[in-house]
Amino acid sequence: MVKPGDSHHSHGPGPAHRHHLVHQHRPSSAAAFRWSVLLNSLLSGLQLVIGLASGSLALVGDALHNLGDVAGLILGWVAERLSTRPSTDTFTYGYGRGTELAALFNALLIFAAGAVVIVEALQRLQHPEPVVAGPVAWAAAIGVLVNLGSAQAFGSTAQADLNRRAAALHLLTDAAVSAAVLISALLVLFTHWDWLDSITAIGVGVAVAATGWDLLREALRLSLDAVPRHIDPQAVIALLEGLPGVVDAHHLHVWAISTSQTALTVHLRRRPILDDRELLHRAKRDLASLGIVHATIQLEPVDEDPTGP
Repeated sequence: MVKPGDSHHSHGPGPAHRHHLVHQHRPSSAAAFRWSVLLNSLLSGLQLVIGLASGSLALVGDALHNLGDVAGLILGWVAERLSTRPSTDTFTYGYGRGTELAALFNALLIFAAGAVVIVEALQRLQHPEPVVAGPVAWAAAIGVLVNLGSAQAFGSTAQADLNRRAAALHLLTDAAVSAAVLISALLVLFTHWDWLDSITAIGVGVAVAATGWDLLREALRLSLDAVPRHIDPQAVIALLEGLPGVVDAHHLHVWAISTSQTALTVHLRRRPILDDRELLHRAKRDLASLGIVHATIQLEPVDEDPTGP
């Protein structure tokens, strides 16, 4: 029988469970990372060569952003591999935080790439240069196809993991950038308005920087142990206090231990209506429905002071 006041982890106590504290089976995206890195590396080289040869700053900016994506994808890939390693006596939560750091670096890369493109485009706008639009249009069209295909490779797993979402956002942003460059190239081809390339580059830079800023804010929130956006603390308290015999839930802490895993600690004052093990089982099941898979729950009798340590 579980004694009142004892602390229980939702996976069960004891060192035999230590290596299961953070390991969670997730669909592998190694192939998505591998192919995305390969295709975007080839695409970046192609766009850079054609952009420089044709005088298109918009296409060069797209190539630079693709190169940033390659670096970001590699970071994300390595971080995800680290997150699957078991916990140790030193890193008791494993290495899941690596995915948060990768998302942070990815955001900085996106933001920096957007800023570089804006500065270069403003300078080019003051001194327009002729653009050979035909090859630019073909390279941009290839960019749209490659990036959409790479983003699709991550599938629905991108919604459950900030690291994968960062990678998918990179790719979708690049697809939009390439589409803008394609439209601009076609317009230059038919109108010979070379300044359109610089205008397009400015728009591309702003869109890229805005995407990076949003991702940066979210990555910083998780790095500072903020409650993940998909978790409502009040809903968690209501769920726990709705369990049979639970009088109140206090000392609640919810944070992300990786970009796809959420942890919780909480104290529950309860009356002995349910067996403690049954109460813990129900709490674990209900918390999992909210996306919290690692819960440590302290059970307390109703006469214990909830403001105590």
